[in-house]
Amino acid sequence: MAHQGTVQVLIVGAGPTGLTLACDLLRRGVACRVIDKVATPFAGSRGKGVQPRSLEVLEDLGVLDGVKALGAAPYPPLHAYKGSQVVWKGLMHEHREPSPDVPHPLPLMLPQYLMEEALRARLAALGGRVEFATELSAFEQDGEGVTATLVSPEGAPERVRALYLVGADGGRSLVRKRLGVPFEGETREEDRMLIADLHVDGLDRESWHMWSELETRTLKVGLCPLAGTDVFQLMAPLAPGEVPEQSEEGVQRLFNARSGRSDLRLHGVRWLSVFRTNIRLAERYRVGRVLLAGDAAHVHPPDGGQGLNTGVQDAHNLGWKLGEVLAGAPEALLDTYEEERLPVAAQVLGLSTRLHQRGVRSDANAPQRDAETQQLGLHYREGPLSRDERSVRGRVEAGDRAPDAPCHDATGNPIRLFDVFRGPHFTLLAFGSLPGDTVAGLEARYGSKVRVRAVVPPGGGSGRHVLVDTHGHARRGYDLEGPALVLVRPDGYLGLVTPGLGTERVDDYLAGVLAPSLRRGAVASG
Repeated sequence: MAHQGTVQVLIVGAGPTGLTLACDLLRRGVACRVIDKVATPFAGSRGKGVQPRSLEVLEDLGVLDGVKALGAAPYPPLHAYKGSQVVWKGLMHEHREPSPDVPHPLPLMLPQYLMEEALRARLAALGGRVEFATELSAFEQDGEGVTATLVSPEGAPERVRALYLVGADGGRSLVRKRLGVPFEGETREEDRMLIADLHVDGLDRESWHMWSELETRTLKVGLCPLAGTDVFQLMAPLAPGEVPEQSEEGVQRLFNARSGRSDLRLHGVRWLSVFRTNIRLAERYRVGRVLLAGDAAHVHPPDGGQGLNTGVQDAHNLGWKLGEVLAGAPEALLDTYEEERLPVAAQVLGLSTRLHQRGVRSDANAPQRDAETQQLGLHYREGPLSRDERSVRGRVEAGDRAPDAPCHDATGNPIRLFDVFRGPHFTLLAFGSLPGDTVAGLEARYGSKVRVRAVVPPGGGSGRHVLVDTHGHARRGYDLEGPALVLVRPDGYLGLVTPGLGTERVDDYLAGVLAPSLRRGAVASG
């Protein structure tokens, strides 16, 4: 047994969830290790849809440019065929232009393995790496931390001491099983789909091509050009009891039989798998110093691209809370992770299941599907960290996603609210003019933990802390009447909305989420 190393957080699983969490922790200065039992990064497409809310998370973490550089692109139009004849055209998503409050209105397509590549690049830039071919074999916890045993092909088992362990190790999570956490739900063995990444000769890459039963629009076989690659993803639902031939020749025969075509050549299969529909939710997300995230906590049908995206947002929610607790905040803050994210997963599971049952019927479904799947409307309004103290609440409430808005700084340069939010800090937006001594007091007290900005109309103030709401988009986006303070959490959700410009309520809120050294009494409101 190798000697016992120490780390603040041990992350088991290097998929999108584990990598997102690692990036968030490292930018906070939290020491973490990321391990995965596979020897090399997975090379199959798996999930391919990145929803607008996840794009905002990736932008916050400094990953979005890398994702776009790898070829992320909007979904192509849908073409349904009878043989070689196009009989229907539609859209997976209704086209929308960026708006002041929603800069990324459309999901982007990118195979999961390329998204993971972008996240690993960001992880490396932050000083981290993935330890592949390293498997968690056992762990035990006490009141001070977790002792884990890691094994790899090259050396003796290693004992690692971590303050916290996060299981992001997928639907068959060893971490969840060792915790004994029930994973309620079902596996639908009769509901299966053959999926393959392969080359196709003779077919354009401008559309998502589908062959369906015309009367029911039930998919028989589809070929989707995968953004950022030169291959297509083949999808073919399987009948109960059907055993597909999992070879290149077998896939070609299946495609020919279902499409009624023999002029397209399928070859160069990179990945081939049979997907079984799983619908499951963990009973708990936290047991002491061990937490679950992503597919280890919830598994979804593939429809709507909800599973991967929900995992990314699990990590974004958990990252700042782990960071603050490790910095001295009350440990009860970690309980809010389950309290906020488990209900969201339950809601999303219901959505994924409905979409799976509904299927893609026509482009008339696109607006409804978009509103449901983009995850911009998911909220924590009933959660323990959401306080809206207005007597009459607006359209945007505490617990909601914080909208973006274009503004200008005091020098006249354009700046977005998302630019101000970006990073591991809280942001206090004062809709009204804050006295200079109030700003100075807040900054002296909270330092880098809280960024303070006064949102004012043109001519309403000056100074480095001022944001000029040039066209009124910020006030309209936050649906505020009169002076108000809005505290935006590090994960981009509204924690506190309070009328007026007195900061006592801000201090009271932050007392529950920051270390004691940062909460020594109220700052004068000025």
